[in-house]
Amino acid sequence: MENPSGGILLIADPFLKDPNFIRTVVFLCEHQEEGSFGFVLNKHYDYTLDELVSGLDDLKIPVFYGGPVQMDTIHFLHQYPDKITGGNEIVDGVYWGGDFETTIQLIRSGEINMNKIRFYIGYSGWASGQLADELKEKSWLTVQANRKLVFHKKTDEIWKEALRHLGPDYEIMVNFPIDPQLN
Repeated sequence: MENPSGGILLIADPFLKDPNFIRTVVFLCEHQEEGSFGFVLNKHYDYTLDELVSGLDDLKIPVFYGGPVQMDTIHFLHQYPDKITGGNEIVDGVYWGGDFETTIQLIRSGEINMNKIRFYIGYSGWASGQLADELKEKSWLTVQANRKLVFHKKTDEIWKEALRHLGPDYEIMVNFPIDPQLN
């Protein structure tokens, strides 16, 4: 894919060595001339939401590592455009952001199914031209994102599932070792 856009998945090449992105899948939310950003979908963070945001002691909600940029920020993806105002639709049925206070109230009142929302600390970002260079170097494979992959129930399976979406030629990569020298 020559020109990535919001709504694609960046699937880390099986041999990508960057420790931030080994075997990751990044949901690209925006790609513009001045830069790109998205969230790593398949890396759990060591802390829950109540441990990161004061006043949420009752919400032991898992948080994912969105990426190494601005690790002091919390973001979320959800499937509730009618209940959470201010979100941006990235792909069909997947929204980024919105009113955080309203979101917390909806979670507390039980109006949100926790399988349809995910919280991230930090994000993955690329400066102008950086992502294009990484794609030319074949650091990433790309496939169109969908709601099922973004909110996959087994996050440790997302990388393999995303590869399978590329077709049978990529299926073999699912079993590649992280370090081919260990083969």
